[in-house]
Amino acid sequence: MKKVNVEQAVGMTLCHDITAMFDGFKGPLFKRGHIIQPEDISKLLDIGKRSIFVWEENAGELHEDDCALRMAAMAPAEGAHYEGPAEGKVLLKADVRGMFRVNTALLHQINSIGDITICTLPDHFPVEPGDRLASMRIVPLVTKEEQILQAEALCKEEKLLDLRPYRHKKIGVVITGSEVYHGRIQDKFEPVVRAKMKQYPSEILGVTVCDDDLTMILNAGRRFLDKGADVLIFTGGMSVDPDDLTPTAIRALGAEIITHGVPSQPGNMTLVAYLDQVAILGVPGAAISLPTTVFDVLLPQIFTGDKLTKQDLIRLEEGGLCRMCKVCHFPTCTFGRY
Repeated sequence: MKKVNVEQAVGMTLCHDITAMFDGFKGPLFKRGHIIQPEDISKLLDIGKRSIFVWEENAGELHEDDCALRMAAMAPAEGAHYEGPAEGKVLLKADVRGMFRVNTALLHQINSIGDITICTLPDHFPVEPGDRLASMRIVPLVTKEEQILQAEALCKEEKLLDLRPYRHKKIGVVITGSEVYHGRIQDKFEPVVRAKMKQYPSEILGVTVCDDDLTMILNAGRRFLDKGADVLIFTGGMSVDPDDLTPTAIRALGAEIITHGVPSQPGNMTLVAYLDQVAILGVPGAAISLPTTVFDVLLPQIFTGDKLTKQDLIRLEEGGLCRMCKVCHFPTCTFGRY
């Protein structure tokens, strides 16, 4: 680039957008590639621009718009699209409902290169169509191409961004507890789980209420598996009392229990297990009385079909304590980031 006084710039071509803010307007007053006209001089002076930059082709340097386009190309995400560049930035936006994933270690590497800046939503974030997912730009107007080449090389080895759409799931629900089975109290979990499943592409195969009887609970789970359930949800009997049979029944199904108990509240006693590809959740009673628990945090990943790991669940620790806001704003809050 070379710098010239605006009074001497008539006929020259801008090499960058010139942003202005006045009377509620914020945006490019003149776009890159605009040829300066005599009537533009006063407008430039009015926004404090006494000089402009004219692009001079220099080997090994890239303009901010070209950098933005190459960064977008190196980090595609199926189910999302890039907009721009505008003012040197490209913006990734969701086209589908799903869970946004970020390779956080790779993101840190790229942002450590130098002039590159990429910001995103948190990893494991549920998103809707139209949501902003990521923004990319370089800080100066131009940068050495070697920085972009370095970022591109890193993204060839690993995927930076991903949007995993929700898949249709068949759900079996097993409610345990002698007090519910014998009608001493009214079950309150079924309406809760039905309301939550409406938020996802799902079919509830049925809801079975069981006594505190291991064989009854086990057979209820098996019947749903025979019907082709993709997800089993158990509630009741989830504490560590000797007579709480639900975890025992889940083991007896042949499932691998990933964890019983997570470093997050409410929903501390949540159980996560898998029987081949079938996800099994043991949901503690907090889900009945509170609008948001660990149950809500895990459902997006359950519906993408990605298996939860022990490390995923341990990472709930930071941000795992719900603030119990009077008005719940989940997932736009600190709770459930992992």
